[in-house]
Amino acid sequence: MTTGRVYQSVIEKERALAYKGKCVQVVPHIPYEVIERIERAGDKANAEIVIIEVGGTVGEYENILFIETARMLKIKRPDDVLFVMVSYLPTPAKVGEMKTKPTQHAVRALNSTGIQPDFIIARSDVALDTKRKEKLALFCNIISENVISAPDVDSVYDVPSNFEKDKLGEKVLKRLKLKSRGKTEGWKEWESFVRKAHKAEDEVRIAVVGKYFDTGDFVLSDSYLSVIEALKYSSIHQGKKAKLVWLSATDYEGKNPPLAELIGFDGILVPGGFGSRGIEGILNVIRFAREHKIPYFGICYGMQLAVIEYARNVLGLKDATSREIDPKSKNLVIDIMESQKELLAKAKMGNSMRLGTYTAALKKGTVARAAYGADSVDERHRHRFEVNNAYVADLEKAGLVFSGTSPDGHLMEIVELPQAEHPFFLGTQFHPEFQANPLRPHPVFSAFIKASIARSKGK
Repeated sequence: MTTGRVYQSVIEKERALAYKGKCVQVVPHIPYEVIERIERAGDKANAEIVIIEVGGTVGEYENILFIETARMLKIKRPDDVLFVMVSYLPTPAKVGEMKTKPTQHAVRALNSTGIQPDFIIARSDVALDTKRKEKLALFCNIISENVISAPDVDSVYDVPSNFEKDKLGEKVLKRLKLKSRGKTEGWKEWESFVRKAHKAEDEVRIAVVGKYFDTGDFVLSDSYLSVIEALKYSSIHQGKKAKLVWLSATDYEGKNPPLAELIGFDGILVPGGFGSRGIEGILNVIRFAREHKIPYFGICYGMQLAVIEYARNVLGLKDATSREIDPKSKNLVIDIMESQKELLAKAKMGNSMRLGTYTAALKKGTVARAAYGADSVDERHRHRFEVNNAYVADLEKAGLVFSGTSPDGHLMEIVELPQAEHPFFLGTQFHPEFQANPLRPHPVFSAFIKASIARSKGK
């Protein structure tokens, strides 16, 4: 939920006279709108508990209205709302003592907004001792049992189990006056998944070639977090540990790109993106993966670029491209969707893409059909460009297979090469990572990982 969307909604309501002529102000009407959305989300999901994360740090301008909303929600529903504050407790190497003072100041900053935390999740290098818990309890106006230790762990999947050591679940339920259901099947499944994650030792090496990794001297892998986690889920269920390496697309541009280094990977994935930066580098990577039989998985833009690469280097259309990259090209094998043309002409780009869940029909005898084990699937989309149907027949004649389409056959949803030609070369116009789950890995990601493992064994 973004501030802009909330403001837009309130403004539209005011213009539609929904407030019946009342003076509409930032407070309370913006927080009221946020509260309404939170309650609506809970009702729609038929949820007993709704977890809201207010991002950032207390006192930041961007989250002021959301913190004010939390305060007002507590007043509205005092027995149904509790606050959990996450704070970092540093242990300076030269001092050797865990410091609670930053957290004390953070709680006071939160108090100044009218909110008192019920729980403190204490992030730290090591587990908190009793002394530190007692100190936080005294100076932060909280009982020591509600200071929950959250030390660094080797795997993020250990975090829920770690919280249970401090009985966080029981304490939250007690505070909300809800009865415990004991250890449910879901929890047992989770524990089984965590055990699998710890047992996985053999690695499957996957190169993730993206456009948004560079951030100064550091790598921003969170840009593709959903994709990264989906790869991990599928690898763990195959008994493997995903060894992910982030490769910047721009490094593979120019006259002599270091493509030979890609031979060392078991699989290559290209996630979604926008714009023209790094595109030639990605096209070079895709061609290398195709010609050297390295399992390739392209998502959204990664699929579109796979079609462009094939059109250029197999079909022989050297200027094949996307309207997004070069609108003046004669061979726009990727073009703007018909429903998007008017929006693009009027520069109406906000919240106007093809969004949401759509059905795709799967062709029998294909990699996609085998992965899903179904005739059709529902997947989530986020795009405004698509494969140009004027080129589909020629691409198919050249060997490319469109294994998934919209039910009317108009939109190309999945593209692949036959397994007789390539162990795994597949792209999806939709975003399968959005439906991946630790306990239910996505079938296409799992098929990609299986092909990558097979390559690893072959090497």
